[in-house]
Amino acid sequence: MLKVENLVKIFSSEDNKVTAVDGVSLEVPNGVFSTIVGKSGSGKSTLLSLLGALDKPSSGKIEVDGEEVTKMRDSKLIKYRRDKIGFIFQNYNLIPNLTALENVMIPMEFAGISKTKRIKRAEELLDEVGLNSSKQNRRPSRLSGGEQQRVAIARALANKPKLILADEPTGNLDSATGKIIIDLLHDLARRENTTILAVTHDIGIAKQAKITFTLRDGKLVNQPV
Repeated sequence: MLKVENLVKIFSSEDNKVTAVDGVSLEVPNGVFSTIVGKSGSGKSTLLSLLGALDKPSSGKIEVDGEEVTKMRDSKLIKYRRDKIGFIFQNYNLIPNLTALENVMIPMEFAGISKTKRIKRAEELLDEVGLNSSKQNRRPSRLSGGEQQRVAIARALANKPKLILADEPTGNLDSATGKIIIDLLHDLARRENTTILAVTHDIGIAKQAKITFTLRDGKLVNQPV
């Protein structure tokens, strides 16, 4: 469960103050694929950064899996990002000189999981997202965009996170491939009992989500649908 209460983020300079996130409150249960939509500058990316503990809010509360993230010290936030959060990016962010399998193994290595277990879980995850064994030892340059995003999704799932944050996960994909990826995220949210929250500008994707939030000028402007 993701729970956000009255979240605020203010950026200040000597002569200017911008409220990028303005009193946002929302909830997303476990096993649900949800989206945030809004125009450029509406606060979507800032909100995602706050939820992923990449930035700290000015005020408000973020709770993931019963833990209050906004009370954590920096040392605990590192562990939180490693163990509780998975990230999926528009540009995939795969390491080019590593194979698909090795890319998925990286988060588990940082978590101190043995090599045997890392390999087994990475193979299982890549099978789960539909990347067959013949492609698991290829480097990203030898995979299509859709295949690279499948690797990125498998990597996000590596440490069994409670929350996956996706930033325009279909932004670099054609519409047909994008639909396949969204369907996959829906299915994975349910099967892995993981909360998935995706930022998107694509209303078609938002309509496929179980819950959709709309941001305008940093504020939530509609009830989730």
